[in-house]
Amino acid sequence: MLLCLSPSWLAKVPSEQHPGESSLLVSKAVSFELGGRTCLDEFSPPRRVTYFMGSFGPCKEHGQSAGELARDLDCPTGGSGELARLLEDKLLTRQLLDQRAQVGVPLTLAFTFKRLRPLRDVTTERSVRMVELSGKEGQENLIQEEIEAFLQGSAMKPYSQVVVKPSGWRWNGAHAVTFHAKVEQAAVLQAVLALLESLEEEESALVEAFIPTACLTQPESPNSTSPSSTSPRPDLAIRICTVVCRSWGDQPLLSQIVCGVGRADKPLKHQAMVPQSLESGLRQQGVTDEAQLAAIHAQVKHKAEAAMTAFLEMEAGLSVEQRGGRRAQTDVIGVDFLLTSSEQVLQLMALEMNSQLCLETCALFESMGQAVGVPAGESSRPLVETMLRRTQCHLMEGKHVLVIGAGGVSKKFVWEAARAYGLKIHLVESDPNHFASQLVQTFIHYDTTEHKRDEEHAQRLVGLVRERGLHLDGCLSYWDDCMVLTALVCEQLGLRCSPVAAMRVAKQKSRTHQHLLRRRKEAPLGWASEALYAVPCCHLESHADVERAARHLSFPGVMKLEYGAGAVGVKLVEDVQQCHLHFEKISRDLREDTDHPGIGLGWGNAMLLMEYVSGTEHDVDIVIYDGRMLAAFVSDNGPTRVPHFTETAASMPTCLAPDREAQLVRAAYQCCLGCGLTNGVFNVELKLTASGPKLIEINPRMGGFYLRDWIQEIYGVDIMLASVMVACGVPPLLPAHAEPRTHLVGVMCVVSQHLKALKSTASVETLQALHERGIIRLNLLEEELVAREYEEPYCNVACASPSRREACLKVLGVCQVLGIDSPHYPVSHFLSHFK
Repeated sequence: MLLCLSPSWLAKVPSEQHPGESSLLVSKAVSFELGGRTCLDEFSPPRRVTYFMGSFGPCKEHGQSAGELARDLDCPTGGSGELARLLEDKLLTRQLLDQRAQVGVPLTLAFTFKRLRPLRDVTTERSVRMVELSGKEGQENLIQEEIEAFLQGSAMKPYSQVVVKPSGWRWNGAHAVTFHAKVEQAAVLQAVLALLESLEEEESALVEAFIPTACLTQPESPNSTSPSSTSPRPDLAIRICTVVCRSWGDQPLLSQIVCGVGRADKPLKHQAMVPQSLESGLRQQGVTDEAQLAAIHAQVKHKAEAAMTAFLEMEAGLSVEQRGGRRAQTDVIGVDFLLTSSEQVLQLMALEMNSQLCLETCALFESMGQAVGVPAGESSRPLVETMLRRTQCHLMEGKHVLVIGAGGVSKKFVWEAARAYGLKIHLVESDPNHFASQLVQTFIHYDTTEHKRDEEHAQRLVGLVRERGLHLDGCLSYWDDCMVLTALVCEQLGLRCSPVAAMRVAKQKSRTHQHLLRRRKEAPLGWASEALYAVPCCHLESHADVERAARHLSFPGVMKLEYGAGAVGVKLVEDVQQCHLHFEKISRDLREDTDHPGIGLGWGNAMLLMEYVSGTEHDVDIVIYDGRMLAAFVSDNGPTRVPHFTETAASMPTCLAPDREAQLVRAAYQCCLGCGLTNGVFNVELKLTASGPKLIEINPRMGGFYLRDWIQEIYGVDIMLASVMVACGVPPLLPAHAEPRTHLVGVMCVVSQHLKALKSTASVETLQALHERGIIRLNLLEEELVAREYEEPYCNVACASPSRREACLKVLGVCQVLGIDSPHYPVSHFLSHFK
């Protein structure tokens, strides 16, 4: 992140990728190091800017220059001169607050010569009345009539004073603001007429009610001993200053609240107040009830975020030219409130929005707090996250990526997201009629189903890539069967991926555990051995192998396909006889890929037997780049349906204590590194026992089912994009300890238990309608309602809530209404672990 103190340090050049736009180059800047040291750096050749933000607001040095630099850039910008003009226009933002956000504003009468474009469709009046004047001459009678009607109207009865002020980008602070008694109509008229003379075409003159401060009872001074010792106290006003940032998914997020306290009979300006916490300001004025303090905070948060939502909705309707460029958007705003009261009930009145004043005030508050150990940066933390997210998307735009294996309908989001990110996907797929063939840049039909010939497949695919003249930035797969093939292709093309040997170890389940068990003495100093997480197991290819395994392992045990997926073929076994029976059945039923596509039978139908481990089941989705863990996300699974261990329910974020969560993350990281998985996004399944984590298996690809969707919704991190970035050699910048924005709890639907409901009360149409209304979060995992002996989940139905308990109650209620809950599928039992 670089700070430029002069526009001469930056230069615009024509964009190579986007005709008509410009790239921004920086040749000189102040850089920052952890700990506070700054350096003045010069760059030769100049560096390309990937995100730009400047002082776009009025009355700022270089403000116009920043607006000129931001216009029509090919990189993301956090604002523009055009957007700042709108944000700093009091009439426009007051109308947005009043009409769209449903936030209280002062009663206002506005005179304007020409409405701003976003105001031209406003026809209804609530708290703001607009009067459009035909010019500066000959309008006195109309203005006088409007002022008289406004001041004498019933809505103005509670107020004794009015304020006359200009509205427009040029007018800032208290400049040209006058105060008048409501009865002085002639003085108000003269103030408006004088102001109109100095206004430009799209500026306005506002007459607004002067809002009285809240009637708060100040606590007595502890030094007061008698009434005579108490000095008179003036009435005080509290101005509340908030910062709201555009978060992931264009959602507003309140990042900071501070307040200033001053005399109620004078305007309380940003530059003239010493910021303090809202709680401190309220307590000084006698508001000490914890419930009331929490209610005021919640009200501020709701109204501030509603204000930004209204502005973003307006902004979304603007043209590229009106926004100041294709990549221009508002990423942070300030919203000011006054604390008032009506009939002894405290209320918030929104005064204005601004582009930087509130951010500067909150930064001042945080810098003062640093002296006493209060962490700084909270007000801008979501803004920086947005900067990084938009920067990374910009860096990935236009990257050419080879994806091997399209997967099923559960991977449909990959192609939609790739298009949204501007990725050029070149897809290799065995099915010539796969739906994804129409959603990618290039479709290469090549049959990869016989994975025992992956070395041969890799050579042929590399030849096809070169024949087509594809210049690839990365190569990856989201499909279990194709991970080893992907590593082989990357190795031959010199692209970033984990080693082929590591992929082979992770792909074969028994080999994973046996490899880790052999690493008892190879753990880094101060780390537990990876062998602690492995479980004794044996590879099975014959009944003789079954007998041999039974002599070495303890029962009960778990049998599963060596290269399987989706829990197909998994079974709890109590003794050697059950082992033989299940081995015989799987050997007969699941012989080749056509018997059950997509579960790894292209690798053969060998099995394994591992000792059963009791405990709660969890997933850790982990991002690793060059052996460094960049992020990890833990989810909880409900009790599985024995004896086949099919997944029933899940919850995120985890309900585990921080130390137990840390155990899982460290175990997942160590197991990946122990197998040699150094680059990629991996899904690690573990059980948490009384003595610590135990590995179930490593899926050397991004987590499936609902996991990508949930992680993005809860933490704002797209692990699909992260996987592409790693593959392209761009290290993702991810929050190491992301704060969850919500809780999600979901239940799996399976055809064997829910066929009747899925054809009636819980049909796909019904579920999708509930999803669109925000009642549930639906992840469709299969296309067809087909009952199979070896089944996989059909869909996941989830509910979101600020608390885990509420999310559990909501999803339980939904499942009861839709017929998903039943005595044979007891949802309340499946949710019982999430406490």
